[in-house]
Amino acid sequence: MADNDWKKRLGVVFSTNPDYNYQEEEKQQETTLEPSRQRLIVRIDRSGRGGKQVTLVEGFIGADEDLKDLGRTLKVKCGVGGSASDGQIIIQGDLRDKVTALLTSMGYNAKRGN
Repeated sequence: MADNDWKKRLGVVFSTNPDYNYQEEEKQQETTLEPSRQRLIVRIDRSGRGGKQVTLVEGFIGADEDLKDLGRTLKVKCGVGGSASDGQIIIQGDLRDKVTALLTSMGYNAKRGN
């Protein structure tokens, strides 16, 4: 069944060679920098959210699992909801000071933005 996964091969041109075997490129896992080398910026954002305020943590360099773990930790310690994807963590509400303090206590190089 895995050999018939046609969605992964949508952009592939047809080959007339009967011996041709399609192989996918493997994505390299991005290594996560240690917390002291991370430079995170904590800022507030309102655009595209109907006027609601969210706290954005940007600048995380590393694997998606580590980003989601850090986001989960921040959400639990702040007692609010949010999400973590695409190299940024979204925390509901204006919690810039609290998130910056939490990140610096965890050893991250965090700076408060606007």
